[in-house]
Amino acid sequence: MKKSCFLFCALCFATILPAQDVFKDLRAAWLQKAEDTKPVLIETTKQPLTLDTLVKDAGVFQQWKAVPSQPIATLYNTSFIKQQTAVVDFGEHLTGYCSFTVEELNRAVDAPIRIKFTFGEVPSELTTPFDPYTGGLSRAWLQDEIITINEVPATITIPRRFAFRYVKLELLGSSGYSDFRISQLSVKATTSVNTTPAALAPSTDALIAQIDRVGLTTLKECMQTVYEDGPKRDRRLWIGDLYLESLANIYSFKNDALTRHCLYLLAGLSYNDGVAPSNVFERPRPHPQINPLFDYALIYDVAVKEYLDATGDTQTAQDLWPIVKQQLEVPKKYIGADGMMDYLRAGKEWWLFFDWRNGLDKQAALQGVVIWAYKNTYALAKKLGKENEVADLPALIKKMTEAAHKNLYDKTTGVFISGENKQVSYASQAWMILSGVATQAEGVKAFTVLPTMQQVVYPGAPYLYHYVMEAMIQCGMNKAAKDLMLSYWGGMVQKGADTFWEVYDPKDDFLSPYNFFPVNSYCHAWSCTPVYFIRKYPAIFQQ
Repeated sequence: MKKSCFLFCALCFATILPAQDVFKDLRAAWLQKAEDTKPVLIETTKQPLTLDTLVKDAGVFQQWKAVPSQPIATLYNTSFIKQQTAVVDFGEHLTGYCSFTVEELNRAVDAPIRIKFTFGEVPSELTTPFDPYTGGLSRAWLQDEIITINEVPATITIPRRFAFRYVKLELLGSSGYSDFRISQLSVKATTSVNTTPAALAPSTDALIAQIDRVGLTTLKECMQTVYEDGPKRDRRLWIGDLYLESLANIYSFKNDALTRHCLYLLAGLSYNDGVAPSNVFERPRPHPQINPLFDYALIYDVAVKEYLDATGDTQTAQDLWPIVKQQLEVPKKYIGADGMMDYLRAGKEWWLFFDWRNGLDKQAALQGVVIWAYKNTYALAKKLGKENEVADLPALIKKMTEAAHKNLYDKTTGVFISGENKQVSYASQAWMILSGVATQAEGVKAFTVLPTMQQVVYPGAPYLYHYVMEAMIQCGMNKAAKDLMLSYWGGMVQKGADTFWEVYDPKDDFLSPYNFFPVNSYCHAWSCTPVYFIRKYPAIFQQ
């Protein structure tokens, strides 16, 4: 998740990072503990199930569907020169490495063979021309590879890792005097998951059970050696995804070691000024992307607190306390004497994310996330016996809460507003509720009147919908939260999702933050959180 304008801002910010490393004495120990907890991937060989036909259908997601048409043996037993093309269906989303064998058939192969492989998470990736490429991210993220085979027979493993369900094979070149076939197509699938979550209650609604199953698959596929945001793209550890994945993991796979690994890795790769990095890479060596993200830095603290609550691992929380404490400094220079954040200044100096929705005003969300993070960090400090080190937080929280209610609550309409134009959005209501600025009654009223108002800014991605649902539950709107899950994540299931998507707008199947929908991630970590809600709140979702 990134855009060129934000990258420019981040690069400008990087030029003013202090040369002195505030964690110089701690960094090596954090990185060593990250290395010590790095998971060993579990490998499973998977075979394709069928050959499919791609069918245009205006009534399905992105207007293409894959229909099983022939057994996989048809590919293996027939001349590929006669077939020319084939669409292979593995029947499930997989992340891993593809192998295949090429064998002579009747006549010796007397020239190189060239085959194009295209891997797709959804059928439309196999039907939409990639070129000329118009997207805002690298063309290289798209999963197509041209393989040239010089000697036959040969068994080849494509070195690039793919995330997909479907594979399209197209013959680009071969000798007219030879013949060959493709056989033994397989994938060595990888994940760090090695447990099976508990079954849901028998009373669980069938669609909720499907949502849980798809959410678990999404989480499993993203749990590699780090909590990846998307195994197709970006294939790295982002704090926002880490937090949501770790919540879902707590209530499902319970792989606490992976969470610990990621928390130490982020600490060890923090920027020189002590800010937690928005995202990091493990390979070819651990390193951060210089792309500071305001709300993610604060979310790091909450992720540590939730990890401690779930595991009781006080030692890890104590180890990470210095970086947790440092994140509290990020907002302080923007807090005015009146208790309000200087939103315009912060927006010029930082990337403020919150959601993939063009035009979203983030003033209220920014105020809310700071209060929310401060409250959670103070709760963590109390558990660690460190409250004397953050003794200023209670008064600061009170001041910011009162200021937010005074300046952002519209008593006439019963909703919270944001920015000079007094924008009304789901993001503002969610963060005002989660921060405790809104009372329970105010939260209920806000979510009740939003659907009746004009020009309300709706969430653009599952990431923000998570916080909306969390806010609904916090103010007691359990039925509304369940209805939201059924309509939003259930909508993806009903449109054929094997895994939950990075962006989803029920009114626009082709929405893309990157100006080209095939480069979207269709297995994305921040979309997996129905698993968390369904399993944490069984009385709401399993009854």
